[in-house]
Amino acid sequence: MSIETERRHEQDHSLAARFEMVRRAADASLAGAVTDLCGYREMLPVCSRNVEYASLTVPLVISFAEPFAIGLGRDPGDNDRFASFAAGLFAGPVVIQSFGGACCVQINFTPLGARRFFGLPMSELTDRVVGLDDVLGLEGIALRERLGEARDWSSRFAIAESFVAARLAEAKRMSAEIAWAYRQVIGSGGRTRVSVLADELGWSRKHLAAKFSDAIGIGPKTLSRIVRFNRALSLSKHQLDDWAGIAADCGYADQAHLVREFRDLAGETPTALA
Repeated sequence: MSIETERRHEQDHSLAARFEMVRRAADASLAGAVTDLCGYREMLPVCSRNVEYASLTVPLVISFAEPFAIGLGRDPGDNDRFASFAAGLFAGPVVIQSFGGACCVQINFTPLGARRFFGLPMSELTDRVVGLDDVLGLEGIALRERLGEARDWSSRFAIAESFVAARLAEAKRMSAEIAWAYRQVIGSGGRTRVSVLADELGWSRKHLAAKFSDAIGIGPKTLSRIVRFNRALSLSKHQLDDWAGIAADCGYADQAHLVREFRDLAGETPTALA
């Protein structure tokens, strides 16, 4: 065994001793609303720091132990502690610190699925981390108790999926126009022009932006930025050092524009992330 392989095995063993993470794709019945569920448990009192880049995931975290420290676009302060919470879309990096005692289930919603599940304008969650009680009330408290008492991750995932499915069954369906416009942005890799979407729907750009704000929490222009950024990030794994080519493929005006977007949405330059 090479030295590099030995070192990698040692690192894997060290990580396994520090925390447990179990991830499962959502049941097919939740397709389009939930992407996956994750169980996370820390086992050693070690402080850790993680940075998540701008994404189209709306997480619901139900905690049974210590809170996380979360800062939107910055390092968290002493007052930025959150245990069970939901977080809306944020066009920037999110800094998460934990202290070795966290244990939680995380349900990852799509933007359109989150609107139906929470039953409130997603603009109320944009750029915010909101406590479980404020978004789900007594239902959220009961869910947390049930998940905390479950014997294993599979049981917790089943409880969570059943809870989500029941709320979605009672929710209003998403506007067909907004669902179509959202799919257009996603399908084009963020390159569809807002004016084209508005013209196709027969809406003004202002009306379209207001509808998007209610449905997913951000306007179509910001949505397009996040989609382009994540596509560029994905391409960078296969087109190493070809940032000019990636910029062109993703519809950026030039490489300098791509660099600025990476700084805004990830807090890092493309080369630093690579």
